[in-house]
Amino acid sequence: MSVSITMKSVVKRYGNLTIIPGLSEQVRNGEFFTLLGPSGCGKTTLLRMIAGFNSIEGGEILFNDQVINEIPAHKRNIGMVFQSYAIFPHLTVRENVEYGLKLRKTDKAEMRRRVDKILDAVQISEYQDRLPERLSGGQQQRVALARAIVIHPSVLLMDEPLSNLDAKLRVEMRSAIRAVQKQVGITTVYVTHDQEEALSISDRIAVMKKGEIQQTARPEVLYTRPFNVFVSTFLGHSNLFRAHVAAEGGKRSVVFANGYRLAIPKLSPEAADGQEVIVAVRPEEFSMQEEGLSCKVSTRVFLGKYMQYALDFPEEMLAGKQPSIEYSQDLGHAEHMLGVGDSVTLRPNPDKINVFTADGERSLMEGVVQNE
Repeated sequence: MSVSITMKSVVKRYGNLTIIPGLSEQVRNGEFFTLLGPSGCGKTTLLRMIAGFNSIEGGEILFNDQVINEIPAHKRNIGMVFQSYAIFPHLTVRENVEYGLKLRKTDKAEMRRRVDKILDAVQISEYQDRLPERLSGGQQQRVALARAIVIHPSVLLMDEPLSNLDAKLRVEMRSAIRAVQKQVGITTVYVTHDQEEALSISDRIAVMKKGEIQQTARPEVLYTRPFNVFVSTFLGHSNLFRAHVAAEGGKRSVVFANGYRLAIPKLSPEAADGQEVIVAVRPEEFSMQEEGLSCKVSTRVFLGKYMQYALDFPEEMLAGKQPSIEYSQDLGHAEHMLGVGDSVTLRPNPDKINVFTADGERSLMEGVVQNE
C-alpha cells in the first residue's frame, strides 16, 4: 500500500556544512514526484534521507502520519532503483527479481505469481533465465525496476536511474517507468538533473537550488509560469531582458531598454509604475514583426523541425550574463529562413512571456504560485 510523504523543516548537515537548511514539502499518495536540479543542489541527499541511508539533523519525515526519522532503512518498506542498476551478476533475471521476496520468506506460489506479473509489466519475461551479462543496459534497468516493485513497497525511490543509458534508451525507459508506475499506483520519488526527462514523466516537479525548493508544480506550469528566474532558466532556455513597468489607465506594459513598449495582459497589479523588471522570453515565444526588438543573427543550427538562431542584441538590453540569446523558428510554418548576419525585428508574445522582479526572485505574473 503506497503512502504520502511529508517533509517538515528537514535539515541535513555534514559537520559545520549545511546541505539542506530546513526543507518542507509533501508528496501525494500514488504520484510520480520528481526532484530536479543541478549537481550539488541536495536532491540525492534528500532522497537518501527519505530512504533512511542519511541521518536527519532536524525536522521530520512522515509516511502518512508516521514519523520515520528513527526507523532503520530496512524497515521503511521502500523500493530503490540506483543509477548503477545494482543487480547480482551471478543470478538470472528471475532470481534477481525473486531476491527481496525470498528475504521476506514469501510463499513459493505467491512469489511465482508476483514475479511473473512484474516481469510481464516491465516486458522482460522472455529474458528471465538469462544472466545480467547477456542483457542490454535498458534490460538491466528493467530488472532493477522489477526487483524494486515486486516487494510491494510503500514508496519507490529512483536516483538518476537512466543516466548510464544512451539517448534512445533513455526515452524508451522513461516511458516504461512511467507506464509501470501508473499501473501499480505506487508513490514514487525520482531524482534527475535532466529537464526533458523530468517534464516527460512527472506528475509534479520540485526544482531545487542549494538545498531549497524554488517551486513545486506540474510540468506545464513550471515551464509556462515559473516562480523565479532560476526556474525559468533551468527548465529549458529563457532569454532575459531589462525593462521597466509602465502603468497607464489601468493597463500595464513593459518597456524594454530600446524603448519598445509591450502590453502584458497577465501582469500582476502589484507591478508598480516605473518598477525595474526582468522579462523572460523563451526562444519559441518570438515572432518576426515590423516593430519589436531589433537584433542580428550570429549563428543558426538546423534541428529538423526547427531552425535555432543565436542573436546579437545591444548589451544594455540584456539582464545579466547569458550563454546566448536564442530564437526558434518552426520550419513547418516559416515563410523564409534567416541567414547569418541578417538583421531582424522580433516581437515577444505578450500572452506567453514572464516578468520577474529586478532581483529575479519572484514572478510578477497573475496567479503564479510557488507550490501547487
